[in-house]
Amino acid sequence: MSVAESRNPDLAATQAPAKMRTMKALDIGGLILTLITVIFAVLWAFPIYWGVITSLKPESQVIAKTVEFLPRTWTIEAYWQVLVNTMIGRWYINSLITSLGVTAITLATSALTAYALSQLRFPGRLVLWYLILASFMVPLTALIVNHFILMAQLQLINNWMGVILPQLIHPVVIIVYKNFFDSVPKEYREAAKMDSASEWRIFSRIYLPMNWGVTTALAIVTFIGAWNNFLWPFLAVSKPEMMNVAVGITQVNDAFGVQYARELAAAILAALLVAVLYLIFQRRVTQAIMLSAGVKG
Repeated sequence: MSVAESRNPDLAATQAPAKMRTMKALDIGGLILTLITVIFAVLWAFPIYWGVITSLKPESQVIAKTVEFLPRTWTIEAYWQVLVNTMIGRWYINSLITSLGVTAITLATSALTAYALSQLRFPGRLVLWYLILASFMVPLTALIVNHFILMAQLQLINNWMGVILPQLIHPVVIIVYKNFFDSVPKEYREAAKMDSASEWRIFSRIYLPMNWGVTTALAIVTFIGAWNNFLWPFLAVSKPEMMNVAVGITQVNDAFGVQYARELAAAILAALLVAVLYLIFQRRVTQAIMLSAGVKG
């Protein structure tokens, strides 16, 4: 209670109902927002739930005219058929190799480029920086034809390197790194220079360790993006044994005909690793998305 209210009980008695009405309005508004959030969450999660439930049904129940929110008969036959009769294990290995390759090379080259742009002074530095910024204006899909011709000339079609190389264009990673390197106090670099430290030592021992959190977040998001990428791996690979999991699951329909339960089982298995990584590193993924959104904004 304020001093004015303590000195004037009538004023306090008058203001009390207004405060109560305000609190009730806030409670009602919060309840409405909570209900809206729950409704949108259910609408978002329902297709995932329906896919999982459908994959656990026999095919006869999947194509039945009645709508059943729970299987009458639970079965993992669809998953067994996908695991036994397809090359999903090989597709997983291909996806792991290409996604890890894209992530490692992207982070290494982006961090080094960002350090050079942030801390070094060399001819053409501003031109290179403006080219990186301008690359946001060019959608990657517009480069697909050029990438395909170049990879074909290098004889990298149906090759892991042919899948990896065109996916290394991530200007946002360079920009995020540069912003963080710019924020490192100059005294650290000056002290290292006085100790005759090389540029590589300064980068690897000072700047990079001070940004491990950013590196982890960017690595997770880059890996997930490379794992989920479909268009370029679909164009660059035609041999089933060289496909990644995102492209390989499209072959399940060819192997079994129209078998909805098995197709959904393959899709769930393909997304399983990414879902687990997201649940484990949720905070890092959110951090990376916020960093990327800040750069693009």
